[in-house]
Amino acid sequence: MFESNSRRDFIKSSFAASLGLAAGSLPFQAFTAAPVQGMQFGLVTYLWGRDWDLPTLISNCEKTGVLGVELRTQHAHGVETSLSSQQRMEVKKRFEDSPVTCLGYGSNFEYHSPDPKVLAKNIQETKEYIQLCKDIGASGIKVKPNDLPAEVPKEKTIAQIARSFNEIGDYAGDLGQLVRVEVHGHLTQELPNMKAIFDQVESPHVKICWNCNQEDLLPQGLEANFNSVKKWFGDTVHVREFNEEGYPYQELFNLFAKMNYQGWILMEARTEPADRVAALREQLNLFNSLKANALGIV
Repeated sequence: MFESNSRRDFIKSSFAASLGLAAGSLPFQAFTAAPVQGMQFGLVTYLWGRDWDLPTLISNCEKTGVLGVELRTQHAHGVETSLSSQQRMEVKKRFEDSPVTCLGYGSNFEYHSPDPKVLAKNIQETKEYIQLCKDIGASGIKVKPNDLPAEVPKEKTIAQIARSFNEIGDYAGDLGQLVRVEVHGHLTQELPNMKAIFDQVESPHVKICWNCNQEDLLPQGLEANFNSVKKWFGDTVHVREFNEEGYPYQELFNLFAKMNYQGWILMEARTEPADRVAALREQLNLFNSLKANALGIV
C-alpha cells in the first residue's frame, strides 16, 4: 500500500516506466464502452503479480500481450482506498497511457457473517472500494460469498447474501460499476447454492464470475452446472493454469463459445514458475489454442 508520505516517489515510479509506451484504448467500461469482442485473456495478480509494483505490472502485461488485469488487494501495486485523489488520477492515467485495461479490483469482501457489525463493515468497505474503482478508471469490483455458517439456517444466509449484493449492486450501478461475484467459498462455491443466491439478486449490476472450481464437476456435471447460472455471467472469468490437469478447460471454452461469451478470461495462477513472464506468455498461447478450438465447433 502507498504510504501517505511517499506521493512524490509514487509519481516518479508511476511515470518513469511510461516513456515509450504506445497509447492504447481507454479502460473497458461495463456500461459505456464498446463490448469486448469475443473472449480475451488477462491476469488476476494473485501469486504471479503479487510483488510487482504498478509500473512493473503494466510493463510485464505489455511484454506478454496479456492486456487486461484485475488488481488484487494487499499486493505490491498498492492500489487501495488509502490513495489520495491525486494518486488515483495517476493510476488512471497510467492505464490510459498503456494498452493494458484495468478491469477492476479483486477484494476479499464477503457477506455471510451472522454478526450484523461484521456484515455492515464488509458492505461499507465494499462501497469505498467501488468508489476507488471508478476513480482509477476500472469497471468493477470482485467480491465473494464465502460460507454458509452451520449455526444459521441455510436459507437465511442465502437471503442475507442476496440482500447484500442488491445493496452494493445499486450503489455500484450509480457509479457505472459492476459487482462481480466470484464462485467461491465453503458450500457457496457449489453451483446450486450460487443459483439459490442469484435467484434473489435483483440488481442488474451484480454478475457471476465463474471460478473453475472442482465443485463445478459435481453432479449433474459441468455443462448442467454451467447452464444453471450462465444467465447471470458478467464480463470476467477466473481460470487456473491451462496445462494443469484436473479441469476440462476445452469443454468450458466450448460452452462459452456456444453462448457467444464476450468477456475476459483471467489467469488466477496457483503455481510458482521461475519466470512468471514466460509462464504468462505460455498461458496466452494455450488460451489462444483453446479459444480457436472452441470457435471451430460453433
